[in-house]
Parts: sequence; C-alpha cells; structure tokens
Amino acid sequence: TQVKEFIEPWEKAGADFLSLGPFMLAHDDSWIDEILTIIESSDVIFLAAEIADAKGTVDIGRCMAIAEVIQKLSTLKSNGFANLQFAALANSYPGSPFFPMAYHGGGLPHFALAVEAADLPLKLLAESSKDSSVNSLQRFQSLLIKEFERQAKQLTLKALELAEDSQFIFSGLDFTLAPFPQPERSLARALEGIGLTSLGAPGSTFAAAFLADAIQKADYLKCGFSGLLFPVLEDSLLAARVGEGSVSLSDLLNYASVCGAGLDVIPLPGSITRETLTGILLDVAGMAIRLDKPLTARLMPMPGLNAGDPIDIDFPWFAKGKIMGTTAGGVNNLLGQPGRVRLNAYHQQDSDN
Repeated sequence: TQVKEFIEPWEKAGADFLSLGPFMLAHDDSWIDEILTIIESSDVIFLAAEIADAKGTVDIGRCMAIAEVIQKLSTLKSNGFANLQFAALANSYPGSPFFPMAYHGGGLPHFALAVEAADLPLKLLAESSKDSSVNSLQRFQSLLIKEFERQAKQLTLKALELAEDSQFIFSGLDFTLAPFPQPERSLARALEGIGLTSLGAPGSTFAAAFLADAIQKADYLKCGFSGLLFPVLEDSLLAARVGEGSVSLSDLLNYASVCGAGLDVIPLPGSITRETLTGILLDVAGMAIRLDKPLTARLMPMPGLNAGDPIDIDFPWFAKGKIMGTTAGGVNNLLGQPGRVRLNAYHQQDSDN
C-alpha cells in the first residue's frame, strides 16, 4: 500500500518508471530485506544496492547478501524478470541518469539526460561508406566526435531552456552507446561495422576502447557512464553472438574495463549458485575500484533454464537470445568470508603508507 501511494503522484505527473536509488554501504543491512518487498509491489520502481563505494571499500558480505537477493528475485516474477528492476553498484556517484544506477545526491534540484546513442556510429558508417575521404580509423573517429558534439549541442540548448523554465540545474549528458533490439540501434553491429569479423573475436576490446575514446574526446558537459553499454538482452546482434558462444561473461568484463558500464541484463542459468554470483559481483567491484570507474551488475538468472536454452520474453526492450553460460565455481575460504576490504585505484598511493 505504501509503495502504491508513493507511485501514484509520479504516474499522474507522467513518469513511466522511478528509481529509488541505492542502499549504500553506510546503510544498515536490514534495508536489503525491503528490496524484495518493494519490487514485488511494483513493476515500475527500480533500485540498487552498493557493493563497493567510491572510497575503495568492497563489502564481501554485502556481495554475498546481494547474490542471495538476485536468486530470490529470479523466482519472484515469471522468467526471472524482477531482476530487471535491480542492480548492484560499484564506485558509483550520484547524478547518473541511466536506470537503475540513477540517484540524486541531495542539494539543489538538478537533472541530467541519458542518451541511448548506439545508432550514431551506424549512421555515420552508412554515410562514410559513400565518402572516399573516410579511409582510416582516425578520420572516422574525428567525424564521430564532431557528430557527438553536434548532437550534444542541440540537446544542451534544449536542456538549458528546460532548466530556466523549471529552475532546476542542468548537470550534463550521459551520451552512452546504449542499444535497442532493432538492427539499426545495435552496438554490436557498430563494432563489427568498423572492422571486427565478429564481436568476441580478437580486436573486440580495442574496438570498444576506440568508440569509448571518441565519447571522451567530444567536448560537451558529461555525466554518468559516458561510455558503452552491453546489455545482452537489449541488443539483438549481441544476444546472437552470446547465443552462438562468441561472447562470454569474461569478454563483457574485458569490454567494461576500457569503456563499459558493467554487466547489464545478463541472462544466466536458473541454477547458478550464490558462490558464483558472489564471485561475479566481486569481479565487478574489484574492476570498478582498481580502474576508478563506475560499474553496475544487473544479473538475471532464469528459473528452469540452463546455458544455451532459448529465451523469448515478451518485452519490447528485449531481443530473443539464449542463456549465457558461466565458469563453474565461485568464491570460498577467505574470499567467502563476510568483511570489508579497501582497495586502491592502480594510480593511487595509499595515504597510510
């Protein structure tokens, strides 16, 4: 009842989905028990839980608890769908506009824009195929940077008008190459378009770094991820490459190391163990801290399905695909003991030494 009362005024105002933000490491662990209740009560609320904070603290016990939450959420609604509304966060900051990471850090009211821009490289590739002067990666990247800046300028002008009218502060654009299940909006297709024989082949990590680098070089007010997003179930070609075994979970983590937002809507076997899920979350946390970048993990075990089984969920944002296999095992011994450990970014000196 409380959840419905909370949602009603937002729905009347025109909001389709709401993000409640994360349970932080500083919050009492008893709040984690509310995740199941909130998501069971609503299909429109997104929320998250922090497993590693922006100060370098990784909470192993929290990873274990969130792994259990993911398991329970997988059976809460049909096809493991409830996990769409939940993610683990590592090294995250307020102000990112992409769900489910989005949350407000307090202070003056402000807003940011999330731009699902995976179609831009594809459009530019189609145009440049007719231009003989586009004969190198460097030339293509220069044109891509200009296109990002042109689009960002238009959006920024509109956002500043809205900021003036609403008296909200405009805090930036998250121009992330996030896909949609249509071929013309596929990030995997864009990566193959610049020269990969197939996503997952050698050269894929460089190709991802190349596109992410163009975003970083573009001159506009940035926020959030400002990189590449590899949501397996939201990109038809990526889902196909996963289904045929060309792209693994380790590959997706590799891409996240140079450009990505983490692991997003990953279809996993319903029988995946808590130890394996905990290990995946720890991998994401360790990478986020050591590389000093925000990463998320939205993992979706599918009850009754095994690696390689087909998925056909009736949801406009999802493509058809297959369950992604994982390496057997996970964490135990010291890695399986609840507790907190502090990691430094690879370029950071420990002030205590």
